[in-house]
Amino acid sequence: MSAPEVTLDLIRAARERIAPYVRRTPLLDSELLSARYGTRLEFKCENLQYGGSFKSRGAVNAVFSLSTEELKGGVVAHSSGNHGTAVARAAWLRGVRAQIVMPENSSPAKLEAVRGYGGEVHLCAPTLAARAEGARRIVAECGAAFVHPYDDPRVIAGQGTLALELLEQLPELELLLCPISGGGLASGLAIAARALRPGLRVIGVEPAVADDAQRSLRSGVLAPQPSGPATIADGLRGALSERTFALLRAHVDDIVTVSEAGIVEAMRELWQELHVIVEPSSAVPYAALLERAVEPRGARTAVVLTGGNVALDQLPWQ
Repeated sequence: MSAPEVTLDLIRAARERIAPYVRRTPLLDSELLSARYGTRLEFKCENLQYGGSFKSRGAVNAVFSLSTEELKGGVVAHSSGNHGTAVARAAWLRGVRAQIVMPENSSPAKLEAVRGYGGEVHLCAPTLAARAEGARRIVAECGAAFVHPYDDPRVIAGQGTLALELLEQLPELELLLCPISGGGLASGLAIAARALRPGLRVIGVEPAVADDAQRSLRSGVLAPQPSGPATIADGLRGALSERTFALLRAHVDDIVTVSEAGIVEAMRELWQELHVIVEPSSAVPYAALLERAVEPRGARTAVVLTGGNVALDQLPWQ
């Protein structure tokens, strides 16, 4: 697939399709954090989305794009957690079976969320290869429709609806920071943002120990992800696909990395200053400000808080 196959029109169609099933999530600001960074800083709270993350957008768009015939065998996905919850929820809304392949070291909160929506969990080794093989086996056994966490234009378009909503709330936006893993969110956001506001800078942020996106973008060659990268940001252990790599090269301005200590400190600050629950992956883009990997220089800035599915008895600063 070439980059132009995910377009603003596809994202707008996705928004109409998913509108009955997703929340219009709020923006939060902080006077103290804005003063610290010398700009008006806003946080797009997808941690308050149905299912606890932005993943509901892409999953609902993908599952509701499928015909009744295609859904005879239900749906299957592999996921570290949030995509699995989102696919289980979308399947629940359509009244079909959902089977989710998840690493055996998945967060208990994310396992519980998948099962809460009726998803059947299949545990596997904590590698991308094991996840993919588990999903392939289920497709072969029962003909389930596979919903990839990011390597799917329907999923990317669904994630891009976040940008349509954000630019309605904040039309003067100049800088957008989001976490990056497989690249579906960053791709969808950047396609919509660049089409509607060409001067808007979109920067992806990832853990330094899971930096395949930065290495890929800077070398111009798709780089592999280390096997089972040891980052606390469990939602960011994926790897770019050829599709998302092409989209990121076409639309994203830069990708920066942050330390594990910075992620934990950013997560704690967000809990304390915004009074909302965010998981480590959500804190990654704010960590880029905290560690000065990105300097807003007075630009009106938004940070996407992607999810809030975290085990409350396993907080990293305890």
